[in-house]
Amino acid sequence: MPRTHAPPTVQSVDRAFAILDLVASGSRTFSAVAGQVDLPRSTVSRLLTTLEALRAIERTPDGYHIGTRVSDLVPVLHGWTSLRTLVHPHLQSLAERLGEATGLAVPDGDGVRYVSHVESPNPVQVRDYTNLVTPAHIGSPGLAMMSRWDPERVDAYLARPLDQHTATTVVDPDAIRARLVTIRRKGYAVVRDEFADGISSVAACLLDHDGVLMGTIHAHGPTYRFPAEGMADAIGLTIAHTSRAILARAAA
Repeated sequence: MPRTHAPPTVQSVDRAFAILDLVASGSRTFSAVAGQVDLPRSTVSRLLTTLEALRAIERTPDGYHIGTRVSDLVPVLHGWTSLRTLVHPHLQSLAERLGEATGLAVPDGDGVRYVSHVESPNPVQVRDYTNLVTPAHIGSPGLAMMSRWDPERVDAYLARPLDQHTATTVVDPDAIRARLVTIRRKGYAVVRDEFADGISSVAACLLDHDGVLMGTIHAHGPTYRFPAEGMADAIGLTIAHTSRAILARAAA
């Protein structure tokens, strides 16, 4: 049989994960960790110090434990995975119905992270933006999310310099505030050529049963065909209805 080779790794990352594994499995003290890795004690000390500074581990009187930075990531990653699983069939149906790519985005601080994508059935596609993080004001998912923010948070965001991704990206604070009023009233956001030249999108918020923002559902496609003339409102209502139906069906 041909020999298989493990992919190359970065030694310092390998060592850090080896120590994290030991701490997570119950090796709490410096001596316990150092005694189970084939590394100089000085190297183990430096790695523990670095991991502690990064809050990946923390030191208590009885030794080292997994830190808050690692433990805080677990529910976030689990939440994204669960939400993607829940939403994906609806994104597929929506893509078939609209004939365009659909996706899920979630809040990432004051930005937007794209976490799921379903391709358009059309042979002319838009790219998959999964894992991209963008400022909230430049696309329909972000503007839809901003429409759920309290006024103080909106004001703080708009007080900063705003990135302009295309010539038509709206960066005037008063104009953005006016847009947010319209988005709140209609229940969806429509953006043309502001996220990227030649791409338009429509998005609506995905809320939990208590009205807490979980993310947005969106569709996007080439501006020359999406949204079709006179169809932006109908598409927005379709996406908003899909967003409301996702959790309603999950609770049934």
